[in-house]
Amino acid sequence: MMRLEHLNLVVNDLETTLKFYQAAFPHWKVRGGGEGEWHGVQRKWIHFGDDYNYLSFNDNGKGKIRPVEGYDLGFAHFAYVVTDLASLNQRLIAAGFEIAIIGGKDANYNSVYYIDPNGHEVEFVEYFTGIPSERNFYL
Repeated sequence: MMRLEHLNLVVNDLETTLKFYQAAFPHWKVRGGGEGEWHGVQRKWIHFGDDYNYLSFNDNGKGKIRPVEGYDLGFAHFAYVVTDLASLNQRLIAAGFEIAIIGGKDANYNSVYYIDPNGHEVEFVEYFTGIPSERNFYL
């Protein structure tokens, strides 16, 4: 078995980043954090998640993230499966975040994309079937 345990993201501000992800994942918590030096740069970091999966946020980000609408080399987006997309949208909108893109929508799934406070594109998808061939239908 293999599964993704965490993503490690360099961010501008831990507080605003945490606000977005706490709205998206209200059942997650800050698992831990600290301060240290990474390649000569002081940084603060936190791990936000549950007992099995988490996001690692490291502050002191600099520069600009690649444009999400472009084809520059780099990270494009990451996605989470949710059980109630409407509730997730309500929480994020109430926290001051807007849907960036209405994604796919058909009988088997709906998805939306948000841009987090650092410019990372995050997709949230709700599936209406557990049948892999229907969830992973390609034209």
